[in-house]
Amino acid sequence: MVVNDWVHVFAGFFILLSLALGVDASPLFVSKYWLWFTAFVGANLFQYGFTKFCPLAIILKKLGIPESRNC
Repeated sequence: MVVNDWVHVFAGFFILLSLALGVDASPLFVSKYWLWFTAFVGANLFQYGFTKFCPLAIILKKLGIPESRNC
């Protein structure tokens, strides 16, 4: 997997987790304030579409995750 794949995996996981912790109907409900984390992840994905700046991608690159597939 490459950096872009990992960014999508992390974003999807954090969105689902924060929804599970923030929605009243969820058996994992903790507090409605977890929905702010959902908004943060969504805003980060939105700004990435315009700026191509992603803090997680920078961290993953430093950890040695490849940026592209070498076929």
